[in-house]
Amino acid sequence: MSTRPQTKLDPELTPALSANGHVPGRLALATRPHVRGKFLYVGNRKLYLRGVTYGTFRRGEQGSEYGDERTVERDFAQMAAAGLNAVRTYTVPPRWLLDLAQRHGLYVMVGVPWEQHVAFLDDPGRAGSIEQRVREAVRACAGHPAILCYSIGNEIPAPIVRWHGSRRIEAFLERLYRAAKSEDPDALVTYVSYPSTEYLQLPFLDLVCFNVFLEQPDRLEAYLARLQNLAEDRPLVMAEIGLDSRRHGLRDQAFALSWQISTAFAAGCAGAFVFSWTDEWHRGGHDIEDWDFGLTDRERQPKPALAAVEEAFSRTPFPPGLSWPRVSVVVCTYNGSATLAETLDGLDALDYPAYEVIVVDDGSTDSSAAIASELDCRLIRTENRGLSSARNTGLSAASGEIVAYIDDDAKPDRDWLKYLAYTFMSSQHAGVGGPNLACPEDGLIARCVANAPGGPTHVLLSDREAEHIPGCNMAFRRQALEEVGGFDPRFRAAGDDVDICWRLRERGLSIGFSPAAVVWHHRRNSVRAYWRQQRGYGAAEADLERKWPEKYTTGGHVTWRGRLYGDGFARKSARRRWRIYYGTWGSGPFQSIYHPEGRMSEFMPLLPEWYLVIGGLAFLSAAGALWTPLLVVLPLLVAAIAGTLFQALLSALKPQAVSAGSSRTREAGLRGLTAGLYLAQPLARLVGRLRAGLTPWRRRGAGRSVLPIPRSCALWSEHGKTAEGRLSSIETTLKKTSTAVIRGGDYDRWDLEVRGGPLGSARLLLAVEEHGGGRQLARFRLWPRVSKAGGMAVIFVGALFAASALSGAWAAAALLGGAALLLALRELQECATGIAAAVEAIGLTAEES
Repeated sequence: MSTRPQTKLDPELTPALSANGHVPGRLALATRPHVRGKFLYVGNRKLYLRGVTYGTFRRGEQGSEYGDERTVERDFAQMAAAGLNAVRTYTVPPRWLLDLAQRHGLYVMVGVPWEQHVAFLDDPGRAGSIEQRVREAVRACAGHPAILCYSIGNEIPAPIVRWHGSRRIEAFLERLYRAAKSEDPDALVTYVSYPSTEYLQLPFLDLVCFNVFLEQPDRLEAYLARLQNLAEDRPLVMAEIGLDSRRHGLRDQAFALSWQISTAFAAGCAGAFVFSWTDEWHRGGHDIEDWDFGLTDRERQPKPALAAVEEAFSRTPFPPGLSWPRVSVVVCTYNGSATLAETLDGLDALDYPAYEVIVVDDGSTDSSAAIASELDCRLIRTENRGLSSARNTGLSAASGEIVAYIDDDAKPDRDWLKYLAYTFMSSQHAGVGGPNLACPEDGLIARCVANAPGGPTHVLLSDREAEHIPGCNMAFRRQALEEVGGFDPRFRAAGDDVDICWRLRERGLSIGFSPAAVVWHHRRNSVRAYWRQQRGYGAAEADLERKWPEKYTTGGHVTWRGRLYGDGFARKSARRRWRIYYGTWGSGPFQSIYHPEGRMSEFMPLLPEWYLVIGGLAFLSAAGALWTPLLVVLPLLVAAIAGTLFQALLSALKPQAVSAGSSRTREAGLRGLTAGLYLAQPLARLVGRLRAGLTPWRRRGAGRSVLPIPRSCALWSEHGKTAEGRLSSIETTLKKTSTAVIRGGDYDRWDLEVRGGPLGSARLLLAVEEHGGGRQLARFRLWPRVSKAGGMAVIFVGALFAASALSGAWAAAALLGGAALLLALRELQECATGIAAAVEAIGLTAEES
């Protein structure tokens, strides 16, 4: 398909659009901005903030902190002429200043000042007066169309936060947020932080703002990636960036501001404010004479930085003239007629110079093909072969060097492809993904599903590198996909995205993450659809475990190396163990949260296997009818069930679960539904896993067995081979039979562990004797190993058997004795299977040599 046209414009806003297609002008100020995901919007148009800070100034004769209206009028006219569309103030502006801002097409970020430099929470009266001042400030500006947002604080000093503790500061800022919202409900509210208090957790804010002064591009780029992940699904705005021309010179100031602006927008920021408009600056009752951060001097004469900022802002979010790679966007659909048109309309509106859209209809029986045939895309119809096959069909037809995949129930952000492509252009990543956000208009049930576990999400190894990106928003270099043979057709409905990421990483390639490459993804809009989805995911996990058994624990739980982005009890409880790095005596310039490894006990209520644990406890409790001492298990059963319910209820209390305007009855109902979904999700996954064969009693590999006793063998070779090569050959041979094989670590006295099942395995140790002339004698030692969980289970049930037999409870003794015997035999069988698989693999490698 040829190069597609640029985005169609909305006739209502066309007069107010700048050359780069975004809202800057006077007409836009008739409507306040609102937040939609990672960006700000005016109506249906994205608004990139191109701002400058204004003040603080010495009070004039009339008592105004902004001087006379004529000076402000002149300043605002000069700002508008330079392409700026936002102003940040540090004190509450008078209404006439807001009127002037509106006249010149400038949104105002209103700062509400209060004594943040003192231990304000030690005095209850002072805290109350601060809240009252915030209310009065917001009330004075409420309803004005030039208001961008209110800032309820700016850089509370790190020592003050450390003095009070982060929890008290967070709670107080939320109190101020609620106060501001009560005075101007439609306004956006934020707090401006800085690196020294980066660890503050403020999920209630509408947008995330930071003051960041870094003088090296690579450091700023890396830090913005970190801040984007802290911001999660909210816009990130640089509330202050800049450079002092007094110390660095006019030329360096202009150069630094240019790359700071470019870096901020390329990193996906929703806007940036340059500090400051003028060198004139008054603070604490004194004029500051030894800093010159302004774009103009104290007489309002432009410095070179003003022209540099004007030019840099005109190029946002990406500079013109870039040689963008051609992208093929593949949409795989199967009976997706309900949302396919919306997806294709979103793709048609993308702002990208050269891309094609390929729709692969995987044997749909609805009107999907008819919908696609009427829109601007290439339609390929096939019989129903499954998702992976459809993705491969799209790959074969793609003409772009980048192949991007989006689901038929997702809609991309206007700049989606640019953020993906720019990440490819600035890195060596084989694949790049971005966040998928829930559509806010999907209704109440979908909103609950969006806050429930199990949705498509990304797993990050670092701020910019992913272990896994979900299939609804992923892109790859076409060459990389072709080199690994495309997607594995065994994954018909799910799991293909995890598999392709693991295969690419296995080849030493990396997966990148772009936080601004957003797609809007419809969540399931009924409990039944959510149940079916999670059950399907469970079946896909079984397929993944068969192919990648080494990545799963013996209990069948995948072991992600990175951080999984999601909600729930584990995330909340882990917060109690977060460690804040302050630096020695609180001197650290960048004070961050460090997350220790989560304990399995925290994650257990979210795992499908947890329901099997509850079932086992329920069985033993029921057996108490045959032998009363077994009723001692009953409190454990009650605790397990209570912990599960507590996890669900705590997760449902997330502030994102319901809207602030809901009635109490509706709010309680939505929270109850969310809690129910938290309970249902692991159970649905368990049903899907069990049906697909991912059971605790599963067996992997050929299934042959030998006597499970330690044994040794030797292999003579006339052609030398490294120990690593021999072990790698054995490992490859075992994987071909879907046998789970684990490599020994740096401190282990074994080289490979071959699992016969979750309860028993065999361990292998290799030693190579060199006999000269390339001749070698490879010695192998094998021995069985029972898993800790299996061994403890046999001992526990065996002890119960002995106790019941001694007490004369023969019915219970027979039941428990049979259970212990079955467990023990199963462990021996799995050990025997593991040893047999290892012996067979050694024999096959002997034939090769």
